[in-house]
Amino acid sequence: MSTAATLTARVMDQIRDRIARQHLSQGARLPSIRAMAETQKVSKSTVVEAYDRLHAEGIISARRGSGYFVAAPHAPMSLAALGPSLDLHVDPLWVSRQSLEAGADYLKPGCGWLPANWLPEADIRRALRTLARDESVNVTDYAGPMGHPPLRQILSRRLYDHGIEAPLSQIMLTGSGTQAIDLLCRFLLNPGDTVLVDDPCYFNFLAQLRAHRVTVIGVPVTPTGPDINAFADALIAHKPRLYITNTALHNPTGATLSPVTAHRLLRLAQAHDLLIVEDDIYADFEHTPAPRLAAFDGLERVIHIGSFSKTLSAAVRCGFIAARADWLSSLIDLKIATNFTHEPLSAELLYRLLSGGHYRKHMADVREKLSALRPKVLKNLANLGIRPWHVPQAGMFVWCELPDGADASEVARRALAEKVVLAPGNAFSLSQGARGFMRFNIAQMAEGQVFGVLKDALLTQPRHLRI
Repeated sequence: MSTAATLTARVMDQIRDRIARQHLSQGARLPSIRAMAETQKVSKSTVVEAYDRLHAEGIISARRGSGYFVAAPHAPMSLAALGPSLDLHVDPLWVSRQSLEAGADYLKPGCGWLPANWLPEADIRRALRTLARDESVNVTDYAGPMGHPPLRQILSRRLYDHGIEAPLSQIMLTGSGTQAIDLLCRFLLNPGDTVLVDDPCYFNFLAQLRAHRVTVIGVPVTPTGPDINAFADALIAHKPRLYITNTALHNPTGATLSPVTAHRLLRLAQAHDLLIVEDDIYADFEHTPAPRLAAFDGLERVIHIGSFSKTLSAAVRCGFIAARADWLSSLIDLKIATNFTHEPLSAELLYRLLSGGHYRKHMADVREKLSALRPKVLKNLANLGIRPWHVPQAGMFVWCELPDGADASEVARRALAEKVVLAPGNAFSLSQGARGFMRFNIAQMAEGQVFGVLKDALLTQPRHLRI
């Protein structure tokens, strides 16, 4: 493709992107040819060519003496269109679909949850039978907007164990951890606001933020939390409203926030009026609790959220938000407006599972299994030349660099043909700077077949994909 054709395509893509993000609505006037040429640093003839082609496609219309206007009505929102153009095998939503839709005959070292046989199914079924016999349990009516008080009392005690003082009046149940983030984005953000995330980060953070039409900026991660110098630079350059992170057992890297980084982070947040959402979904995988930003901050500018979908059951949908007392009334209104209420049966079931001793024993067993499996998985990966970026002390994830400049998306494509679902690094990276990295779920890697497929996928890559 010639340089002129490339520049024309760039201008066209810029306009299509602005229309997709609804920054240009139907009937909006496009910049003049001169203004667009200056903005894009191209010649006026390049802009004329781009406008003519978009006109031919029916995307824009021309009005003599008035200029060019957006002609096409809005298509339904597409999250894929709102993000960068990605290879299918590193598109995070596609990776999630593969993990969710793959049959029982697929191996899933790229998924983000425990194997079903690691979860306390017998305890869950026993609790369900008990619920069915208890006529005092609500099985027909809506739940109160704050949620099941006994469960919130348990959550309050659990948070206190992490140094977070959150009475019942500051805890609200949600339909899930994902819904908690969605509610907070609706509550705190306006389209066009800027949000900081870790790079790499949990890929659903990126998808959710794009759905709220905000600008997302990535900050590099270190084994002890975000790179503080880069974080400070981003605060100055972009003036973000919000930062979303996992402070303990970070997804995907397994990093854990250090006390020093936590204090520096909160000082910067205070100086720049930054709010923080702390997603603590992996809390119960820890052997020793790490520092929590909400504990240091006292829930002033940190909102703490969590759920039990990773530890108990993904089918029991119940999350929570712990936040400032003066925010709860508005959050309740927003919850009613968007979801009306949460599932009272899920909350009652979760309460019964957490209130006995079975859950503590279950998680102790999970931690023991992961501790035993981690060195074995890392040794098998090392035999393939795959090295951990950081060796986490707990949790199910390891973030690894592939050997010889291997392209993780190509490895994932080849593995999928062998019924193995992988999670390539760029699915988690806003900057797309993790081409040679991959997140592995060690709990899903007990099968030796995984390593054989990985070995074949690495060996059969085309030569041009290697350094």
